[in-house]
Amino acid sequence: MMNDIEAELDALTELRDKPAGTVRITCGDSVLRTVLLPRLAPLLREYPDIALEFDVSYGFRNIVADRFDAGVRLGSTIDKDMIAVPIGPPLRMAVVASPAYFAANPKPKTPQDLPLHRCINQRMPTSGGLYVWDFARRGKALNVRVDGPLIFNTTPPQVDAALAGLGITLLPEDELGPHLADGSLVRVLDDWCPPFPGYHLYYPSRRQPSPAFSLVVKALRADARGTGNRG
Repeated sequence: MMNDIEAELDALTELRDKPAGTVRITCGDSVLRTVLLPRLAPLLREYPDIALEFDVSYGFRNIVADRFDAGVRLGSTIDKDMIAVPIGPPLRMAVVASPAYFAANPKPKTPQDLPLHRCINQRMPTSGGLYVWDFARRGKALNVRVDGPLIFNTTPPQVDAALAGLGITLLPEDELGPHLADGSLVRVLDDWCPPFPGYHLYYPSRRQPSPAFSLVVKALRADARGTGNRG
């Protein structure tokens, strides 16, 4: 019944002079701040009858059952029955700590050195287990279990803890850019962190998108192409 009601509402909005309605997206907080809000702000100014609702979640939400229009994930984690639209360039992970931490501790030369360090862990929201740090170099994959004084279930406090000199963390480099640029965080094991598919907007292939949602996809897809061209 809810699907029928939503379809009727979408049909009514198509009769308006300008697209209207609410688009619901589930995503992480970093991609929301750095990608979605900056790129969709012009759309909201041009189409004042469109509203965006963001649900910040680190788990693998069922966007159909939870009635989202779309979600944002890294490209390698999207189910095959979804339409996936790249909204950014490939990413890399970065192993970082503060200059103060490395002043007191030797820099790791290989991932195998990491268990000797105080590392900042992340609890995975879906499995409930701790994130196993994964690396690759010259076609060789390597997984490392680390230990340390802190465990978080989101990424912003991991950045704060690394800045405070409390240990080494492993995060996507786009969440660390300003700190790497100003030297407040120091990167190591760079050659063990190859690129991987970046953020994608994904949504069910079976559902007819509303005019408002089609504009969201168009805005994000166009900007992703421009970002890729800038390298």
